[in-house]
Order: sequence, then structure tokens, then C-alpha cells
Amino acid sequence: MPHCRSGGTCRFLPGEKDVCAMTLETVRNRIRFYRDFPKEGILFIDLLPLLGDSDIFAWVVREIAARISSPNVAVPEARGFLFASPLLTVPGGVKSLLIFRKSGKLPARADDLVKIPIEKEYGDDSLYFRKSDLKAARTEDGSVEVTVFDDVLATGGTAEGMALELNRLTVETAAGLLPVRVREFVFLAEIADIGARSRLERIAPVESLLRF
Repeated sequence: MPHCRSGGTCRFLPGEKDVCAMTLETVRNRIRFYRDFPKEGILFIDLLPLLGDSDIFAWVVREIAARISSPNVAVPEARGFLFASPLLTVPGGVKSLLIFRKSGKLPARADDLVKIPIEKEYGDDSLYFRKSDLKAARTEDGSVEVTVFDDVLATGGTAEGMALELNRLTVETAAGLLPVRVREFVFLAEIADIGARSRLERIAPVESLLRF
């Protein structure tokens, strides 16, 4: 069960440290911004300082988990992995991660690898995932429900490409062929003035922990 939703104080399980006695402002103050990185015109949001404090990191993981309602999470490399992997340890939460990686990073049989085109703020690119990983996902109500998670929502091209491909798929299970459905998008941070939220909301609801 999630413990808090950005309010300030919250309950916690016996023996756990109370890492919830903080606010979103505490988290915001740890984040750094770099203009024109990695190229001119890009505002880079550096979330890695959140890993420098175990209490802040644990709070962020819990807050992300509280916004995810499906048992399966699709996440692209690379920083998204840092915040998605701990979701598997939150009681009652995420049960399976579907990993998306760049070319040459994901070992697989030729017939197991799926390539999807994505549009990034740096230019066009591609990601890959394994169909066999999707078969390991948890089923729910006659479908494979998936949340697309990433660290930052900028142009939305990566999340959109992932979601459109997932929504086209079916998965062979013991119960037969089941459709894959993207239930929602969740992000740690969102650059609001780019306007990518409306782009993704045509597919599924969008939630962000932080908006800039």
C-alpha cells in the first residue's frame, strides 16, 4: 500500500523509517537544471542528486508507486531504470517490469526482439523490447495492463512510441490470446510548457510527481 501523496506527514509500517515527513519542495531543491545540454535548446533535468539521500529516494519511490495502478510497468533506459526497479519492492505494488533498451543492449533471439521507432527531443531513435518479457507480465481482467513510466516527460515521443506499440500487441497466455492495454503514463518530472501531456492523453491518463 502507498504511504503518502505529497502531503507532508504520513503513516508507515512498524520498523520502517518515517521518510514521508517532507514535501515536494524538499525534492525540488535537490534537482539541478542544465540549459543547452546535451545540445543547444535542450533543458536537461538532472535527477541523479535524488540518489544522494536515501530518505528522499525512498520517498520518491513511494510517491511514484502511489500513482501506478497496473501490475506491469514498461520503462525505457536509462535513468528510468533507477526509479522503476525499486517499485518491485513496494508491498502490493508493481509485479513486473518490461524493459526497453537501445540497439545492441538487449540480448535476444531474432524472433523475440521488437523494434519500435521513437521521437526524442534530440532526434529520431529506436528502442527494443523482448516479447518473452511481455509474456511474463501479470494479467488482469482479461488483458495485460501496463503503466508506461519514465523519469522525465519532455516531448513525449518515447512514451508515445512505447504505448502505441504495446496497444497493438496480444500476448499468448494459459487463458489464450490477451490484448495489451496501456492504462496510464507516470513520470517523475514533467516540463509542462512543452505541452506533451495533451499528446499522451489521447492514449491514456498522465500523472507526474513534479511539474516544471
